[in-house]
Amino acid sequence: MFIDDVKLTVAAGKGGNGIVAFRREKYVPKGGPAGGNGGRGGSIIFVGDEGLTTLIDLHYRKKITAQNGENGMSKNKYGKDASDVYVKVPIGSVIYDLDQDTVIADITRHNQEVIVAKGGRGGRGNTAFATPRVPAPEFCEKGEPGEVKNIRVELKVLADVGLVGFPSVGKSTLISVISAAKPKIAPYPFTTLVPNLGVVRVKDGRSFIVADLPGLIEGASSGAGLGIQFLKHIERTRVIVHIIDMSAIEGRDPYEDYLIINNELKTYNEKLLLRPQIVVANKMDLPNAKNNLEIFRKKCKNVDIIPISAYTKDNLDELLYKIADILDTVTIDDFKETITDEVVEYRYVPEPEKFTIELDDDGIYHVKGPVVQRYMDMTDFNRDENVKLFAQKIRKLGVDDELRKLGVKHGDTVRILGYEFEFFD
Repeated sequence: MFIDDVKLTVAAGKGGNGIVAFRREKYVPKGGPAGGNGGRGGSIIFVGDEGLTTLIDLHYRKKITAQNGENGMSKNKYGKDASDVYVKVPIGSVIYDLDQDTVIADITRHNQEVIVAKGGRGGRGNTAFATPRVPAPEFCEKGEPGEVKNIRVELKVLADVGLVGFPSVGKSTLISVISAAKPKIAPYPFTTLVPNLGVVRVKDGRSFIVADLPGLIEGASSGAGLGIQFLKHIERTRVIVHIIDMSAIEGRDPYEDYLIINNELKTYNEKLLLRPQIVVANKMDLPNAKNNLEIFRKKCKNVDIIPISAYTKDNLDELLYKIADILDTVTIDDFKETITDEVVEYRYVPEPEKFTIELDDDGIYHVKGPVVQRYMDMTDFNRDENVKLFAQKIRKLGVDDELRKLGVKHGDTVRILGYEFEFFD
């Protein structure tokens, strides 16, 4: 089964909690803090694997979860880090963050690793907070939560050459005779339901990868037929080979076919027309093909056309040499968009505000924000000393100053992420 688009949830592991502990061994005067740090939570890491050709493994995994880090222990023993979870995906996989509407990564190399969800760091035990001023702290941190993301993985087949054209123009026959690929060939439209890849070796020793894509029809870029599912694969190719049934045996006009397919490519992504395109007049062994080719040449005066017959294997060498010559001069980087603003890479995400303060309907100010959330998640409110540490962090963040500007006074109630606290000034 060929699966090239899946949605799932990835959840990295939480960091282990730090603990409060003290040395109490015999013959150890004065003891001291001895609470160890928690271990790091496991991350979710995607790895490119050139041996995979489909996302079927992810199709049946609705959620991928990593383990939590181990809690810290007494006698300054650190908790064990959790193992990372490695997920293999095909080369050409693009990973999207559905919540942030951003691209997390584009995996284009074998063994390329990308951290999709980062594990939370372990909380610090009380030993980590010891200072000359506070030699025996009675507070610690809980582990940081791991990242949880709803993602979409889209596979765009990596090939040097993409074969495009209407159904039944001979794309599958062509790839079957120029490579070892064995696609389904039958005398009816849409026999190709998934992309087929084949390695082509030219007689002079050069080689390249060809992708036979399912046939396009008018309206494919808007969802008609199978085209909308597979047009994306053309974005990875360096050369487009546009195959036309010059015999018109299906009753279509070759010139109209040529215009319609190019219009679908332009509608889907107009930058596709900037790529080298080789027009191939196929089925030249059939009646009327030569007459149709003469008419086609008159209408496309500036288009280089290579006549072939995939069935009789006539003139295939000229086509393969032409493809190889063009591939020697272009790279996929030639067609990547030039980024001119401050967003210089896929992983760029605008820095969120550290906190926001809103006035609830009942007149109480409500403090929210990712940094505040992180502080709260890592605080054990069962210990008074931990609560004091949380208050210090919030004050250092600037929340207290902002509340004063809004008119909050000593003794007033303030909400922090839904929990109510008394404001002390």
